[in-house]
Amino acid sequence: MTNRAVPLALAAVCLGIFWVAIPVGTSALQTGAAVSIDNDDIGGMVTGLRGPEAGVWVIAETTDLPTRFSRTVVTDDQGRFVVPDLPKATYNVWVRGYGLVDSPKVQAAPGRMLNLRAVPAPNPRAAADYYPAGYWYSLARVPDKSEFPGTGPDGNGINPSMKTQADWIRMMKSGGCTTCHQLGTKGTRELPASLGKFGSSAAAWERRVQSGQAGGQMDNGITNMGRRRALAMFADWTDRIAAGEVPPAPPRPQGQERNVVITQWDWADPKAYLHDLVSTDRRNPRINANGPVYGALELSADYLPVLDPRSHRPSQVKLTVRDPNTPPASTPKMPQPSPYWGEEVIWTSRNNVHNPMMDELGRVWITSAVRPAANPDFCKEGSNHPSAKAFPIANAGRHLAVYDPKTQKLTHISTCFGTHHLMFAEDANRTLWTSGGGQVVGWLNTKMFDETGDEVKSQGWTALILDTNDNGRRDAYVEPDAPLDPAKDKRLGGAFYGVSPAPDGSVWGSVLGLPGAVVRLNPGPNPPETTLAEVYQPPFNNPNAKVEGYSPRGFDIDRNGVAWLALASGHMASFDRRKCRGPLNGPKATGQHCPEGWTLYPEPLPQFKGVTDSGSVEASYFTWVDQFDTLGLGRNVPINTGNAAEGLLVLKDGKWVVLRVPYPTGFYTKWLDGRIDDPNAGWKGRGLWTTVSTRTPFHMETGPGTTSKVVKFQLRPNPLAK
Repeated sequence: MTNRAVPLALAAVCLGIFWVAIPVGTSALQTGAAVSIDNDDIGGMVTGLRGPEAGVWVIAETTDLPTRFSRTVVTDDQGRFVVPDLPKATYNVWVRGYGLVDSPKVQAAPGRMLNLRAVPAPNPRAAADYYPAGYWYSLARVPDKSEFPGTGPDGNGINPSMKTQADWIRMMKSGGCTTCHQLGTKGTRELPASLGKFGSSAAAWERRVQSGQAGGQMDNGITNMGRRRALAMFADWTDRIAAGEVPPAPPRPQGQERNVVITQWDWADPKAYLHDLVSTDRRNPRINANGPVYGALELSADYLPVLDPRSHRPSQVKLTVRDPNTPPASTPKMPQPSPYWGEEVIWTSRNNVHNPMMDELGRVWITSAVRPAANPDFCKEGSNHPSAKAFPIANAGRHLAVYDPKTQKLTHISTCFGTHHLMFAEDANRTLWTSGGGQVVGWLNTKMFDETGDEVKSQGWTALILDTNDNGRRDAYVEPDAPLDPAKDKRLGGAFYGVSPAPDGSVWGSVLGLPGAVVRLNPGPNPPETTLAEVYQPPFNNPNAKVEGYSPRGFDIDRNGVAWLALASGHMASFDRRKCRGPLNGPKATGQHCPEGWTLYPEPLPQFKGVTDSGSVEASYFTWVDQFDTLGLGRNVPINTGNAAEGLLVLKDGKWVVLRVPYPTGFYTKWLDGRIDDPNAGWKGRGLWTTVSTRTPFHMETGPGTTSKVVKFQLRPNPLAK
């Protein structure tokens, strides 16, 4: 900005003109501090009624590229911003921030300076429209602890299976409702007129939870909580919001939170939803540098969405099944029509791809149904397969497949065990470990499979056997519901949900439920005959524990073998086996025997009304550990998916760094992946990749027609780096 242009810019701000576009050059904005940009940046300053606006977002969005593209940054403490490295296009640029409403969108091209005028919210309700869903959900009044255990439909309306308030909260969060989508979005905190007219809000909620192909599942969830009491709670929540109640305001980004650069691309289609994506090999994040990103559509459609971030072009890899009789994964039936799609069946997948992983060759491995559920004979009783002899399996609903981008070939792999999540071990066999096998944990020796193509010999599975007789070997065992036998081991009745091989060769998994658990599996030299398990439950109803937590979902392991878990109690938890003071096996090592190994960190959101325990309304879907410093905050940094917070919750040295996605509201992811594209390029060569994973993208701010998005997070050294 030239010296002559400075007074003109100042005058424009004083007169209320929202923006001034000024040619590139050395800038001296209102404070006299410089903002420097290149020909592919947009920079400037945001001011409000009281001067510079610190910690607000500047969003630049375009539809000129092959898919919708946006980049979001945060202003520094003087209200300055730089949106870096924009592709050539015309952008709509505007300001969003807590305490504000969106400023008018102005058009700009890279290489321009903008002075943007923030618009204060006219009232608290208008300001709260931009708050993350979890803040709104925190207004729900949870039944008091004194109401548990429930006394049924003729009593207090709470299902007698709900023994504690923790049971109820788990179902409200990652044990039920928010497993699939947020509660607290505009699409859920209000009752739309399209539902119809009802005599009460409770009746409207009863109709709402029966909507669409997931209606049966949602309706059953309400019944499991206690139909009358659950509907009354949700009705009271939306009634108070309709009457004007608003949640507490979130803090604006501070410190390192202001260094984030968030890039988004549309992919897939509005009737599909994403579950996960993959960008690189977890074991070596330099694999597939600058390459395409692949997604998983779960129930919704039979293709892998693909994004090339260099060309900004989305594409698809069509999926097939081995057996044409493979049924759709989602029922086409719905108790009531969807307010968004009517009676249209929008989820049609047979593959039901849940989770992708990339190997050292850039191939994409997926959990995928390839045939009907009934298993072939080699999986069953009477088979000579070593794993079938130890624990035969009759059915498996989802299996494996691998796609090679170089040959564009998809290979089906029929497994005896079911699959859900998958992750490679760092061993010579390049073993692919899976969860989702029910009472077993399954694996594929990918080295053997590549060499022989023999899917039967290359796979194996094991039940979870605890060494309760403490003799150091696997013996005959009693079943999960049987009492301990001092001469035998005991089979653990839980199933792996998340799975993560550790650097020491052990394999860890999370187990759902209350209190749930994390399990350490030692394969031994000859699995499954030598495989033993250890089980560790979060501290729950444990007098030796300082803080109570419960119900893990997705989790990960760091390079030191420490497990990091997202808990339904609203915590990130770490479990360090090295801290255990007592025996790790034996008759007393059945779950609550190592409270000293656990550390709980409350997630940074408000708590529900009526809940006094530690924790928060948050219940992240997954914890992922940045083992190789792909974000830029260091190695072994754990990150929660922040499903109520609408951002990533990074735990750095015991303190939270919240990387929030402000636009469109409703960001919800179930996994993340870190990739290093160029180790010599500083922050520009690193980043975290996520996708919008909600089953209901039409609940987001942009409504019906919204597609899932690829979301990339990068962390600059300061908010003006370019």
